[in-house]
Amino acid sequence: MLVGRLSPDCGRVVFSGRDITALPPHAHTRAGIALAHQIPHPFEAMTVFENVLVGATHGGGRQERAAYAVCGEALHLVGLAARANVRAGALSLPERKRLELARALATGPQVLLLDEIAGGLTEPEVLALVGVIRQVRTRVIAIIWIEHIVHALRSAVDRLVAINFGSTLVEGPPDAVMQSPEVRRVYLGIDVT
Repeated sequence: MLVGRLSPDCGRVVFSGRDITALPPHAHTRAGIALAHQIPHPFEAMTVFENVLVGATHGGGRQERAAYAVCGEALHLVGLAARANVRAGALSLPERKRLELARALATGPQVLLLDEIAGGLTEPEVLALVGVIRQVRTRVIAIIWIEHIVHALRSAVDRLVAINFGSTLVEGPPDAVMQSPEVRRVYLGIDVT
């Protein structure tokens, strides 16, 4: 609903004081909400730079020339600047994940949604991606990260929310949430009575 692909059954989606419920997905992006998908789908025949340029121009609403610097900065931030002229179809999975992140960043988001971005990566690749996400956090972007690799979340977030069938079980500092008896029971099947 935040990115505009689904409509709520009731209520409204209000972002920065503006009702964006009925707006199309591209308007949600231009309002400042970006999404990096779990399974990256780059434009494989285009270069890495061209993929990010699509995010900056179509998603971010910038003119092409004005977008070049934004694209370069996003590629540098995610560690893909040296691969800017490589076809996206030639990238490894970890590089594709970084490209997905760079394309989202190039839209100029106020809120960045990460949908299981570490999924499918090896342990060293997860750790490297966590390092990139920590760098992204220095840009004063709010990040909402849905992830099943809990240690990645614990090492990179300030606040963790554990949800069970749409209801919040507990929220707070990551270590406190993970020690919650309710979270341990629901997520791990451990009865701590």
